[in-house]
Amino acid sequence: MSDKKDPPPGDVRAAAQAALQAAQEAASGALRVPAASAQIVAQLPGLLENLAAATERLNSTLDRVERYMALADPTLQAMDRLLPQLEALAAQRDAAFRAVGDLPGVGAFGRITGLSSREEPTQEKGKPSKKRGPSRRKD
Repeated sequence: MSDKKDPPPGDVRAAAQAALQAAQEAASGALRVPAASAQIVAQLPGLLENLAAATERLNSTLDRVERYMALADPTLQAMDRLLPQLEALAAQRDAAFRAVGDLPGVGAFGRITGLSSREEPTQEKGKPSKKRGPSRRKD
C-alpha cells in the first residue's frame, strides 16, 4: 500500500534529470568566453613570468645605478664647490684680456702677430670694405 503523496520513482528520476540538464545549461551559458579572451587567458602565465623577469632585471639595474651614484657623489660635490671658483677665474681672465687689449698699440701688435683674440670691428652696412681682393696680373 503506497501513499498517494509519494510520487512514483520514474517521475522523481525524470524530474532530477530535468533539473540536472537545466543546471548544466545555466552553467554553460554563464561561462561562455569569447575566443580572443580565452587566448589571452591562456597566455597569462607566460606574460606574468616575463613581467617578473623584467621587473627583476629593472631592480638589479636600479641597484647598480644607485651604487654608481654613491661612488660618483663625492666627485660631483667637489665639482659643485669648484665650479663657482672656475667661473670667477674665467671672468678675471676676460677682464684682464680686455684691460690689456685697451692699451695703445696692443691691438696692432695682436693683428700683426695673429694673436688677437678680439674680433675685428664690424663695417657699417652699405659701406664697402677697404680691403681689396687678390690682384690679378695681366701678362
